[in-house]
Amino acid sequence: MMTVQPMPGGLYTVHTFEDLAVGRSESLMRTVMERDVSLFAELSGDANPIHLCDHYAAGTKFGQRIAHGMLTASLISALLGTRLPGPGAVYLSQTLTFLAPVKIGDVVTARVEVVELVAERRRARLFCECLVDGKAVMEGEAWVAMPPAAKR
Repeated sequence: MMTVQPMPGGLYTVHTFEDLAVGRSESLMRTVMERDVSLFAELSGDANPIHLCDHYAAGTKFGQRIAHGMLTASLISALLGTRLPGPGAVYLSQTLTFLAPVKIGDVVTARVEVVELVAERRRARLFCECLVDGKAVMEGEAWVAMPPAAKR
């Protein structure tokens, strides 16, 4: 394990495959802000009015604007790329089930946990979930590939 500084003020821990263990987990919390939803819509091209228009969203079963499901799922990508396994891991696949909406202002806790290690292929399978107020709003699993251990 080593620590790198990819940008000023930001430190990331780089894990090797050998650092991983079944049951190891990491999480992060993020408040979903209106600006996040607007920027995600611009970046992704998903301008569905349920995300952007109060009047339209008020007439839906949610009664208000909701965040893009993939915005919530992107917190899993942030965890995989920066914390567990961290820099160098290659995202291979992801399954997702969206269980409940995420509203603007919700605090989302994203969490990943190592559930399987395949040493001969340097692969890890992780359970992934996002929670709001302790209730699952998204869950799934991801596979990542780990790079060969660096020569020391």
